[in-house]
Amino acid sequence: MSGTVLSGTGGEAGTAGAPVPVLHVVQGAVDRGSDLRHGRAGAGFTTPALDLDRLVWPRSEPGPAFEVPVREIVDLLVATGERLRDDAGGVLAEALEHMVEVNPLPREVLERAYARLWRSFQRPQIQAQIDNELGGADVLDGWREVALPDGRVGSIRAFPPRLVHILAGNAPGVAAQSIVRGALTKGVNLLKLPSNDLFTATAVLRTMIGLAPGHPVVRSFSAAYWRGGDETVESTLFRAQFFDKLVAWGGEATIRGALKYVGPGFELVSFDPKSSISFIGGEALASDEALAEAAEAAAADATFFNQAACVASRFQFVEGPVENADRFAAALCERMGVAREFSSAGGPKVDGELREEIEVLRELEDDYRVWGGYDGRGLVIRSPEPVEFHPDGKIVNVVPVPSLADAVAHAGVATQTVGVYPAARKVELRDALASAGVQRVVPLGGAGSMPPGLSHDGFYPLQRLMRWVNDE
Repeated sequence: MSGTVLSGTGGEAGTAGAPVPVLHVVQGAVDRGSDLRHGRAGAGFTTPALDLDRLVWPRSEPGPAFEVPVREIVDLLVATGERLRDDAGGVLAEALEHMVEVNPLPREVLERAYARLWRSFQRPQIQAQIDNELGGADVLDGWREVALPDGRVGSIRAFPPRLVHILAGNAPGVAAQSIVRGALTKGVNLLKLPSNDLFTATAVLRTMIGLAPGHPVVRSFSAAYWRGGDETVESTLFRAQFFDKLVAWGGEATIRGALKYVGPGFELVSFDPKSSISFIGGEALASDEALAEAAEAAAADATFFNQAACVASRFQFVEGPVENADRFAAALCERMGVAREFSSAGGPKVDGELREEIEVLRELEDDYRVWGGYDGRGLVIRSPEPVEFHPDGKIVNVVPVPSLADAVAHAGVATQTVGVYPAARKVELRDALASAGVQRVVPLGGAGSMPPGLSHDGFYPLQRLMRWVNDE
């Protein structure tokens, strides 16, 4: 692959103003340049040329951080978080200004998300991942003895992997989580920047570079943009001779595109596209206070990152007669236009095609009712069965069910999170939901809080990223 450099015009640059400059990080060094132009008219950006040779680490030698003690890595991550929190150098502020130009989320939501990025780097959160997912740091720093059934003693090690990450851009926290996990593995990491978040990953890495330039963990990271699915790049990089695993976030097209590169020695770790739902028990209709509590919690789950995140609820099943569902739907709609930490009062306006479909439903009042408008402040549709389209942009479909047990039939392997009200009823539902394929069961209103150290999409990410080696 020697000398593989890609430059030239990668797309149409913006005409309404200067293209947004995007930085790369290559093996711990900031790479600036405007060699490649991407995007569409009025929304263009530039990136440095891609030197593919510099985006891989040779297997003939260990990665820079392979033998760095975990405690040193944790200290560096914690210090990075503190610097992100203070942002004295203005790296995050600069990234935010560019981010609002490429990301569909409102500035206020992005501001609050950036203000919380540092929390992914807190010591208790990091330690929980090491302890809960790996059973302790000893298996990262060396070999852990294990008893074998025949009485012998063997050893295992979580060996540093070589990872290429396809990041998702629907929430800035994905980049922060990926950097924390990548650092803890001690492996080498190439981050593919998504077009709707070209700045978070490099802002975090630039902060780490400013804190500890040349540190082995810093030199273990690269972050670059190329158009997703570009075979010129991906057929060269996505090979077992360079990487062990492809860590892919994103929609169905992204995951299917990644699958064609999987083969012996090159494994896919997929954070699949998911959707989330809510179960509201009849207890929510027992009093005005209970209804207000349930509606607020359901609205918080439905509007998380303005419904752009996988954890955001789109279908909500209400126990009892249609009258219960209608009372709940009306209360829910009132709460959806409220700004919260990770949502804005307004959202994307409903487009023409979907608007026409909803207008048809308005005419079928015997079976359907619609609350709210098309201004992005929230819209709720009550229907006898889930609607066929995918609710998005602060649209929720409320469906009455005789019992919450009946609602389980609407969960499946594509269902990530189920929020339940009241929380006490989770116990009666969780086994059936798990059997249906659900990954998380939480109290209603808690969909957005994903504690570190627990499973994600049905597996332990840190454990899955490692290369497990036996000494028998």
